[in-house]
Amino acid sequence: MTTEDSGILPAAQSPGSDPVLFAGLDIARKWGEALGTEKLDVALKALEPQLRRDHKERMTRLDMQRHAAEQERQFLERREKRAHLRHLAGLTVGAVIAVAMLGAGVYVAAEAWWLAVLLCGPSLLALAKVFVLNRSDPDDMKALSAGGRSATNAAAQAQPPAPPPTI
Repeated sequence: MTTEDSGILPAAQSPGSDPVLFAGLDIARKWGEALGTEKLDVALKALEPQLRRDHKERMTRLDMQRHAAEQERQFLERREKRAHLRHLAGLTVGAVIAVAMLGAGVYVAAEAWWLAVLLCGPSLLALAKVFVLNRSDPDDMKALSAGGRSATNAAAQAQPPAPPPTI
């Protein structure tokens, strides 16, 4: 795996500190002594188009990696924005439901106190938890059913109000 394949750019180094570059220059110097400058010049000119193609391929690969990283970053930003909007919508809906249930509980408290207990009791907390925290536990449903049972049992045992006297 090369540095181009891994998506990591190599650190910039000076030519004298890179052992590979130093070894390549040493080999080129030895070839120049063995072949002569004319033959080495012809060989390097023949090799130049391949080097240009290799360089262009590397640059294209790096541009593609940069483009893919930018697309990934934009995708993550959009996903984070959608999650934030979904969370805000849940908060808003939870607040509206809680206020509506409290208002309805206060409104019906005089005529049907047991309905006010249902509206303002565990059901209010369970619904607020579902919309605001986006989660619901089995204990919430147990508390909700127990609260509803106790309110309806108390309502069944309550004496009906006496009719107003007629004159």
